[in-house]
Amino acid sequence: MSAKKKGVLFSGQFGFVIAAAGSAVGVGNLWRFPYLAAKDGGGTFIIIYLVLVVSFGFTLLVSDIAIGRKTGKSAIHAYEALSRKWKFLGILTFLVPVVIMTYYAVIGGWITRFMVDFIVGNGTAAADDGYFVSFITSPVSPVVYGLIFMVVTGFVIYNGVEGGIERCSRLLMPVLIALVVGIAIFSLTLSYTDADGTVRTGLQGLVVYLKPDFSQMTPGTFLKTLLDAMSQIFFSLSVSMGIMITYGSYVKKNVNLYRSVRQIEVFDTGVALLAGMMIIPAVFVFSGMEGMAKGPTLMFVAMPKVFAAMGPAGRYMGIAFFALAIFATLTSCISVLESITANCMEIFHASRKKTTVVLTVIYCAATAVIALGYSVLYCDIPLPGGGTGQLLDLMDYISNSLMMPIISLLSAILIGWVVGSKCITDEMTLNGEKFGRKRLYNVMIRYVVPIVMLILTLQALGLLSWLK
Repeated sequence: MSAKKKGVLFSGQFGFVIAAAGSAVGVGNLWRFPYLAAKDGGGTFIIIYLVLVVSFGFTLLVSDIAIGRKTGKSAIHAYEALSRKWKFLGILTFLVPVVIMTYYAVIGGWITRFMVDFIVGNGTAAADDGYFVSFITSPVSPVVYGLIFMVVTGFVIYNGVEGGIERCSRLLMPVLIALVVGIAIFSLTLSYTDADGTVRTGLQGLVVYLKPDFSQMTPGTFLKTLLDAMSQIFFSLSVSMGIMITYGSYVKKNVNLYRSVRQIEVFDTGVALLAGMMIIPAVFVFSGMEGMAKGPTLMFVAMPKVFAAMGPAGRYMGIAFFALAIFATLTSCISVLESITANCMEIFHASRKKTTVVLTVIYCAATAVIALGYSVLYCDIPLPGGGTGQLLDLMDYISNSLMMPIISLLSAILIGWVVGSKCITDEMTLNGEKFGRKRLYNVMIRYVVPIVMLILTLQALGLLSWLK
């Protein structure tokens, strides 16, 4: 069933770009990118990430969007339209957002709770060491906030593509960009003096963030950093999970796809870099290098401490920061649920409204289960490559670290070696547009992407742990 038959299309190039950027610019930029940059050597991670964005990210984004517009179908049937024998790849791709959606609203609920804390003047309590753990291990509060976030997401999807997704993105994206820029600039002006007289400034924190550190780089750490950066691209650009195929199926034939891809790249990478500039210098100023080691809890543990150290202004900065995070998470959560909804509409030949209601109920239940994974359903689950995690960590590992590299590997084989990359390049130049980086795309999709994705899959499975 084509997008035209379903009667849903973006209004034009701007509508598509702003919606796709809304999907790309999300919690991955504000939550994941800063802590990965802090963990993987600051500028070292940034250099690797930027190289991957303009090569791998570009290749995967072009493939997904072009496949979507060419076939006019969502992921589960788009690959079948290219080759009947590859229908299984559509099914596998469809399963990625199905898994991601189980925990996305949980994170959205966490962010919502912290914004509420700062609104009601509870920011000082939120800065306590045990506050975040106390919150997520509660059997009630994280479930309630997660369900609220899930229902809001379902409401936007219920209202359709142009009336729901595009309208929401047009409203939220300019606000999000303005907040990111404003808070990033403010972070660079910060200064703090420790009890021992040590002075730390935001500009010093910026150096920590941007300066590459190759002193500890080994083949093993390089592979881990590469996997982190690549999984961040999957998570951030929404590639290899069917979302951009679905959005591509809503794009009109007169839209310049290459220009759209470039704009999405700039939007997404720019916000990610600004998010790091917003968070890492602020954390460094008030918490030093110790604060940088907070990992995934950087947003929920280190940032409240930063706002508490700012005095009265910290409350308003906290409100602005978590409001920004909510906007970003909501636009991404919308794109994940839309991908699932579009596929289910095609599979079951059901209306958008009925499909959305059923899926919202199902994912409200899933959200509750994942949220309870830190309390009544708590368990330590061993993960490949060492370490343990809870239910949310397991879902994140399955979707981002395992399934997406496998899908990218298979997609590259299909396009590069089975149907031929001409089917993509022809769609990119459908109206005579220039397809910049065309040669790069052809080389990447045939040779580089399959090899690197195979290595990353082996790394994710823990089969390359012998590399130190």
